[in-house]
Amino acid sequence: MAEAVADLTPVTLITGFLGSGKTTLLQRLLLDPALADTAVLINELGEIGLDHHLLERIDDTMVMLQSGCVCCTIRGELSAAIKNLHSRREQGTLPPFRRLVIESTGLADPFPILSTVRSDPVLQHHFTLGNVITTVDAVNGSRQLDTQPESVKQAAVADRLVLTKTDLSDRDTAERLIKRLRRINPEAPLWCSSKDVVDANLLVERCFGQAEIASFPEDEQQDHSHINDISSLALSLAEPIDWTRFGIWMTMLVHRHGNELLRVKGILNIAGSETPVAIHAVQHLVHPPRHLGAWPDAERRSRIVFISRGLSPSAIQRSFRAFSMPSICR
Repeated sequence: MAEAVADLTPVTLITGFLGSGKTTLLQRLLLDPALADTAVLINELGEIGLDHHLLERIDDTMVMLQSGCVCCTIRGELSAAIKNLHSRREQGTLPPFRRLVIESTGLADPFPILSTVRSDPVLQHHFTLGNVITTVDAVNGSRQLDTQPESVKQAAVADRLVLTKTDLSDRDTAERLIKRLRRINPEAPLWCSSKDVVDANLLVERCFGQAEIASFPEDEQQDHSHINDISSLALSLAEPIDWTRFGIWMTMLVHRHGNELLRVKGILNIAGSETPVAIHAVQHLVHPPRHLGAWPDAERRSRIVFISRGLSPSAIQRSFRAFSMPSICR
């Protein structure tokens, strides 16, 4: 059910709308010694966003950060840039790295980047998808969510949300934005960068810990209100799930509604398994399921969150009830 990823290099995506503080967050994270052996790809429309004093030129495309991280300004195809990093690592012309971080342009839809890593026949043998970290500007975030569809999608697909510039925003504005982000993406952990301790490992490591499970809604079935045509559905199920039935249903759901299904994330209590299975999908892109070593809390319940655009939560729920496991959703 799960594929071995121990030898694959995880790829973390840092996204967020223009001016939301992606590069500042990246600088901050790379000061952590835990991320010293990290390669960085920066995909910007204009000049590289890092302060010049942090960079030491190696050649026309590669730079070395003071932290020791290898950085490449992407000027062409993303897959070619990643393959180039891997090739140079194998040849020993770059320092070895065990993690890759991609900082996307603020106008980017995250899905094509994630799809490149997951579906490229060469990359999938050497790299695996890590977390999506989305920065949101506390000053301009609400306006961007109103007017920029990309910013809504960036928030919806995030595994981690980082609210920036809260020191420049009044408290009421920031709190309204947080509530709005919670409606768009109810289960992604959220940090306020100006006051919270932003732990690099917590941001980049893909895991289901106590804090992450606690962020899943606890209602048996929770249908959130629509916001900018984004809606979410949270299911909490006590009875074990039949993996085969669920897998067939999930495959059909993604095949038919992948464009509208922005994100699916959950932890499943699979019949016959002592430990849980984590699932994660972004549109048509389904991550390999992962067997977790143990339940992160005492609640051995399946918890699944669906975030969609233009797809009724009730339609997902009816399909789930009718096809996948009718005995659970009576």
